[in-house]
Amino acid sequence: MARVLLFGRLADVAGWRERQVDCISIRTLRDLLAAEDEALGQALAGKGIQVALDQAIVRGDASLTAKSEVAFLPPMSGG
Repeated sequence: MARVLLFGRLADVAGWRERQVDCISIRTLRDLLAAEDEALGQALAGKGIQVALDQAIVRGDASLTAKSEVAFLPPMSGG
């Protein structure tokens, strides 16, 4: 099972920060999370959300393994 991490407001929306999920790709993971929680699905589809797979930012879809770590990252702000 892949380790899934949510940061910032994404964790607030979901009500969890970390869990194990059995998925074959980032796309199916997003679909699964959206089906389970509509508000989280909308948040994950929002502008500026990035995905890190094993601590490297990825664009588009990618395959997952049982040892994968997927982190959903909200847009950062600072000043």
